[in-house]
Amino acid sequence: MEHIYNIAKFVHVISFVFMSIPLFNLIIVNERALMGPSLNYETDRYFENIIKRGAIRCFVFQWTVFISGVIILTLGPGLTAIWTNWVLTVKTLILLLLMSLLSYVHFSVQPKIEKLLVSLSPGQPAPEDLSVKLVPFRVQRKKLATICLFLVITAIIFGVQTYNRFHPFVSIALIFLAAGFSHRANKSLIRFGWF
Repeated sequence: MEHIYNIAKFVHVISFVFMSIPLFNLIIVNERALMGPSLNYETDRYFENIIKRGAIRCFVFQWTVFISGVIILTLGPGLTAIWTNWVLTVKTLILLLLMSLLSYVHFSVQPKIEKLLVSLSPGQPAPEDLSVKLVPFRVQRKKLATICLFLVITAIIFGVQTYNRFHPFVSIALIFLAAGFSHRANKSLIRFGWF
C-alpha cells in the first residue's frame, strides 16, 4: 500500500504542475496580440484550436488531481482530513473552483467564440464587425485564465504546506507574488520566464 500511496502523491503533484495550461494560454493570447488586431483564418483558427483543446487536457489533469487526492487521503490520514486540516479544505475548494471556471469557459465562453469564428473563412476577408464581437469573449476568457493561473499557484503554495506550515507572512508574501506573476502573465509575454 505504501507504494500506491507514494505513486498517488507523485501523480497528484505532477498533475498540478501540468495544470499550468492557463499560463501557456495567456502566453498564446499575448503572442497572438503581437500579430495585430486584424483577423486571419489560419492564425486565429490555429490559436483557438490550441486553447480549445487545452481545456480537455486540463479537465483530465484536474480529475487526476482529484482522484489521486482521494487515494492519498484514503491511504493516509483518511477522508475526514479534508475537514480537520484547513489547508486540505482550501486546496479542495480551490480545485472545485478551478473545475467550475474551466467548465464555464469550455461550455459557455468558448462555444460563443467558435460560433463567431464560423464566419471566418480561408482566403476571405473577415467580416468587418467580427473582431468587435469577438473581443468581449476573448477578454473574458483571458481574465478567467489569469484567475485560474493565480488559483493553481495558490493551490501549490498550500499544497507544500499540507503538513508543515510556513510562517503566515511567508504564505501571504507568496500569494501576493502569485497574484503579481498572474497579472504580469496577463499583460506581457513573460519572455524571460520570471523576469
